[in-house]
Amino acid sequence: MIVLGIESTAHTFGIGIVNDSRKGEKKVLANVKDTFTTKKGGIIPAKAADHHVDVCDIVLKDALAIAKLKLEDVNVIAYSQSPGIGHCLKIGAMFARSLSAKYNKPLVGVNHCIAHLEIGRLVTSAKDPVLLYLSGANTQVIAYEGKKYRIFGETLDMGIGNFLDSFARDLGLGFPGGPVVEIFAKKGKYVELPYSVKGMDMNFGGMLTNLKQKIKSGKYKKEDLCYSIQETAFAMMVEVAERALAHCDKKELLLGGGVACNKRLQEMCNKMCKARGAKMFVPANEFLVDNAAMIAWLGLLQFKAGDKLKIEKADIKPYLRTDEIEVKWRKD
Repeated sequence: MIVLGIESTAHTFGIGIVNDSRKGEKKVLANVKDTFTTKKGGIIPAKAADHHVDVCDIVLKDALAIAKLKLEDVNVIAYSQSPGIGHCLKIGAMFARSLSAKYNKPLVGVNHCIAHLEIGRLVTSAKDPVLLYLSGANTQVIAYEGKKYRIFGETLDMGIGNFLDSFARDLGLGFPGGPVVEIFAKKGKYVELPYSVKGMDMNFGGMLTNLKQKIKSGKYKKEDLCYSIQETAFAMMVEVAERALAHCDKKELLLGGGVACNKRLQEMCNKMCKARGAKMFVPANEFLVDNAAMIAWLGLLQFKAGDKLKIEKADIKPYLRTDEIEVKWRKD
């Protein structure tokens, strides 16, 4: 079975193609994307949506060429239905409906957050992990329990990626900010910042306010602030992830989301896992960031479990939570 996936939850438009091949054969046939970026400021939803409209045909053509397939060869079309920025989700859903109607292909709508977990299970040897999911709008600790992917901890205000982007914007570093912050952090020293973990949850608003004040004062080096934000925010997330491992009695930690590309975060997670006798799994960067291969793969799993949509029902659900979806494709 060949499934084509469409990713359009935020700044990335992607087309992924996967094949439910026999064991040992390549499953991801193509994973192509084009990303909306800015030199100043953050993501502008309407402009990101315009970007997706401009590049969708090109990205599709490139993905099919890499996979050496035609649309007629595709069995199912999957698209990111939830959660995400409404302007951007609409473009992916519209593109999916158009392809479905033109080529008479069944449709599957998938959850972006769960797709990060399932692609991680595909490309690593993780079996039943706790997912530390760190992206722009999402910061969640997720694990499978009782036919659902339960959220055992999350941000109470903003996602870690948006937090880093806001901080980088105040420093004039452009969007996305995370990779630039990581570079500056390598030459910094620690400055004390607010540390806010509340039970299994965390928030970043107080730290961001404190950082804004420090930036405005002009007394602190960019390098020191970048180093300190990483050390403090990442420690908060590692603490919650460790508690989830203990609470769920699991021995595997899987990283997901674009912020998980950060090498310092990976180092901190690895030290924590070694200390408690757990294993850490980190997919390749192309599967950590927003990508369409994960949409295609989850679409394949859902379709095989009997999930499909009529074109008129192929809508978007920008605010649907991870733990609202029944997981029909896994066996307890």
